[in-house]
Amino acid sequence: MNVIVHRIELLPGITSEQFERWVQHVDYVGCLELPSVLAFSVHPHAGRSGQYFEVITVTSAADFERDMATPAFGRLARGFEELAAVREELAGPAIPPGYRAC
Repeated sequence: MNVIVHRIELLPGITSEQFERWVQHVDYVGCLELPSVLAFSVHPHAGRSGQYFEVITVTSAADFERDMATPAFGRLARGFEELAAVREELAGPAIPPGYRAC
């Protein structure tokens, strides 16, 4: 499993309400069409208005790259680019075994 973290900044004129509505009703729903995505969440960056970060857990980098070439991902990317921009990306595999409360 790989994790990808993006630091996101809203474009000028875009409100948090617009972006969050799109995330909830389009972006999250669109994940159903991306088999490599195991988990995905978007979070406001505390204390930084108009900034967010997203955490994406994927089966593998190669699987996610294949999903990125699909029309479904293209639609999501175009919608995102109308609202925000990725300012930084971090990515890599987890150090096993990790921890998760049940």
